[in-house]
Amino acid sequence: MKRAELAVAEILADFVEREALPGTGIEAAAFWDAFAAIVRDLAPRNRELLAARDRMQEQIDDWHRANGAPSDRDAYRGFLREIGYIVDEGPEFRVGTSGVDPEIADVSGPQLVVPLSNARFALNAANARWGSLYDALYGTNAIPEDGGRERRRSYNPQRGAAVIAWVRTFLNDAVPLRGTGWTAARGFSVKGGALTVALERGTTRLARPEQFAGYRGDAAAPTEILLRNNGLGIRIVIDAGSTIGRDDPAHVSDVLLESAVTAIMDCEDSVAAVDAEDKVLVYRNWLGLMKGDLAEEVAKGGRTFERRLNPEAEFRAPDGTPFGLRAQALMLVRNVGHLMTSPAIRDAEGREVPEGIMDAMLTGLCALHDVGRNGRRANSPLGSVYVVKPKMHGPDEVGFAVETLARVEAALGMAPLTLKIGIMDEERRTTVNLRECIRAAKDRL
Repeated sequence: MKRAELAVAEILADFVEREALPGTGIEAAAFWDAFAAIVRDLAPRNRELLAARDRMQEQIDDWHRANGAPSDRDAYRGFLREIGYIVDEGPEFRVGTSGVDPEIADVSGPQLVVPLSNARFALNAANARWGSLYDALYGTNAIPEDGGRERRRSYNPQRGAAVIAWVRTFLNDAVPLRGTGWTAARGFSVKGGALTVALERGTTRLARPEQFAGYRGDAAAPTEILLRNNGLGIRIVIDAGSTIGRDDPAHVSDVLLESAVTAIMDCEDSVAAVDAEDKVLVYRNWLGLMKGDLAEEVAKGGRTFERRLNPEAEFRAPDGTPFGLRAQALMLVRNVGHLMTSPAIRDAEGREVPEGIMDAMLTGLCALHDVGRNGRRANSPLGSVYVVKPKMHGPDEVGFAVETLARVEAALGMAPLTLKIGIMDEERRTTVNLRECIRAAKDRL
């Protein structure tokens, strides 16, 4: 289908115009005109960068044929500088990126990578923000299967007791109580903005009171306690009616840990998506994640159910102020590198469009449903889109990616520097020039 100067596969054009554009305030004609202009201006630069890769590689191959393995490191380094493989380092600089969500700026935590072509995997990763420590210990070899602690088809109380003992030790280390351990706890309440822990005789509090971050339910008898350690959350679930909780002295039925705080939704390494049908599947799933309506029917254990994104959990701060606790990982999107092209869109001369440019424009368009004027701000409350960019060779290619993102922002009406970039240090020309690669992206790194 003809769209501006581009020839676009019908399935992709339909997706853009019927699914991705509605709600963004962008007209289809304006979108395709802007996209065509980006392709017209940047696709030749993309090809030039790839030609430079080939030229350098030929020069390096010729050098090795003539000289063998390098024995004089300084001479070899001089050769690499001469051909532009290694560039001179500039003066000191500072990274100036702003608007970065705490999951990236402040918190060190696990990250998942999943193929964006698989809606179930994508939903599982997005919902992996919180995980049951009880389940993780019970179902793995972290707890030895000896002395009656083996896993069975039905619940093994002896193994369960070992799990609970392990978790109490963990709590003693991570969020210690004053003067006693967590095995002594008999109940919980919130008084004067502080967590009070009932003991068999008397009460105690946290050794570090600032670790108490919130609760659910009634302050006098909360159903859940939120604690924090090193920026990550620990949720103590209290349920006297559950199988585990009714036998627990404090009625603790589970302990949840903040797990995958970020997740990379992958258009590249973990997925094979090049033609129009594959690309639309990837983009549609990303759109569903950004709009919050992605759903997948799942069959498990003889039953069928619909999997969706987990909603925020309603908590109260220590002073009783209500707030929503994030239930989803912060999602990044990995675009493809500069090398690949896709037959899904062809330029005015009939050449396949660079897939990296296409990914930037279309994943950016989908992300407007989160960060745009009418966006949900559910993935990034600070209004950023996190693009992971792989397989770049040196600072020129990083600079080209930065320019591409700036052009996409302008085309989509995004605020400048909305599209952040993660530089994957996986190519040697990037590794030996990493400082200058970072400089090229210093305001959106």
